[in-house]
Amino acid sequence: MSTTEPIRDKQSLRAIADYFLENKNYRNHAMFILGIHTTLRISDLLKLQWSDVYDEKHHQFHTHLTITEQKTNKTKTIALNKCAIDALRLYYPYRKGKWIFASRNGDSSPITRQQAWRIMNNTCKNLGIDAKIACHGLRKTWGYHAWSSQSVSPVIIMDVYNHANYRVTKRYLGIAQDDLDDAYLNMNFFN
Repeated sequence: MSTTEPIRDKQSLRAIADYFLENKNYRNHAMFILGIHTTLRISDLLKLQWSDVYDEKHHQFHTHLTITEQKTNKTKTIALNKCAIDALRLYYPYRKGKWIFASRNGDSSPITRQQAWRIMNNTCKNLGIDAKIACHGLRKTWGYHAWSSQSVSPVIIMDVYNHANYRVTKRYLGIAQDDLDDAYLNMNFFN
């Protein structure tokens, strides 16, 4: 199995989001947006239900999402940013049943991991994005951009991913020498 990569280029991120919107595929748009903004593994993302993000009684989206991760069995609370809530709000009128990422087969179940992979893989091919991008790359994208923007402490990034040390996080995010070079070259204390 090859290693999946985060989506490093912000233009590619925008192109993927726009592709789903232009094709009025609000489910896939929401999957992509939540995938890059929540750091959830695809297995946890696909199991989300509308009740996890929306309060029917008060007709409003929750500000936080609390789940128990399937792989680690740890409870995790994630703040839903404006981008994530906007994607859910756009998709909400088209919802089918309790699953956010409902299958179109009408069997009231979420799409499979394989289907999510096909969606992302075909989208990247259609857009000419040539990278090893798969669903797990969505999870890595948040960390890569948090790291490269230097706006989030590496300690926080390690905690988000439940990594034991800095080297694991660095390897996980695919931090390469080019990224380290950029960090050195772009730091200017007199500008």
